Amino acid sequence: MRKGLFALAAVGLLATSSVAACGDDKSDSGSGSKASSTGKVGVILPDTKSSARWATADVKYLTAAFNAAGVQADIQNAQGDKTQFQTIADGMISSGVKVLVIVNLDSGTGKAVLDKARAAGIATIDYDRLTLNGGADYYVSFDNVKVGELQGQGLVDCLTAKKYTKPIVAELNGSPTDNNATLFAQGYNSVLDPKYADGTFQKGPNQDVPDWDNTQAGTIFEQMLTSNKEIKGVLAANDGLGNAAITILKKNKLNGQVPVTGQDATVQGLQNILAGDQCMTVYKAIKKEADAASELAIAIAKGQKPTSATGKVTDPESKKDVASVLLTPQAITKDNVKDVVTDGFVTKDELCTAQFATACTSAGIS
Repeated sequence: MRKGLFALAAVGLLATSSVAACGDDKSDSGSGSKASSTGKVGVILPDTKSSARWATADVKYLTAAFNAAGVQADIQNAQGDKTQFQTIADGMISSGVKVLVIVNLDSGTGKAVLDKARAAGIATIDYDRLTLNGGADYYVSFDNVKVGELQGQGLVDCLTAKKYTKPIVAELNGSPTDNNATLFAQGYNSVLDPKYADGTFQKGPNQDVPDWDNTQAGTIFEQMLTSNKEIKGVLAANDGLGNAAITILKKNKLNGQVPVTGQDATVQGLQNILAGDQCMTVYKAIKKEADAASELAIAIAKGQKPTSATGKVTDPESKKDVASVLLTPQAITKDNVKDVVTDGFVTKDELCTAQFATACTSAGIS
């Protein structure tokens, strides 16, 4: 939710500059009479630590969509701080945004923000993560159960190719406060549980990773591997967690022997796939997700009734249906890494550095 300390620092710097441009310079997000005739949109992203996407892809695509529509948008990132998340929301509500789009850090603080927005007559959109019992007007995401199913099937395929007998599978789940992590697990366990039940696979250690924290994931997986040297597969819920596991596998000279899954099609995840250290990832075309959310927000900001949210998701806590746009994810292996480049999500220059040039050529990336 996807390189070393230098790369992480660069991502953080990019996030800071992107947020400043979107939040402080109104000319970047629509100006003139066209913007003044419409409402303003506020967007709160969660962090830049759990996934590189929040620092790069979402900011870029949302900003472009709002600019093209002439709609002023204030896009900020809470950097994983729940208090800051609420402070940003209070500022946006006070500034008179007509639409508030949030990616919650957890459902508790997310609901508090949505309640305040509703009381102020502001339309609300849950972006990527559903806020449980939050009552958002709209929800835009991918089919997250399907994401998990693709991960589970990907691991099954990779373990089958290894021809292991009754391999032990470890699971590194996402944050327990993220409803998406619950949905991912629902999906991959629907694939893996029958394998455990019939004895094809053995269920190994299974643990949530608080806040999708990659450092904690590395510690957790090292403990798993220390207590069970026979782990033969790792269901990691995203590329960051997957890379944390791969780092420990490398330390034990087991990388490439133990298939690891991922999600988000980060440059790091794709490079791990090209290197043979990661089994697969799940590509979620972030531009499509950002465009779907911005389409809803733009319509509301212009006083129009949105028509694109034709699906629905039932909130498991409130039991109420939320008008939704759910997009289709894609499994990515070494055989189709080039699809992510062709789609423009990552560039050849980003992916095919000197270390991976030969692998890129072999994968048909030119």
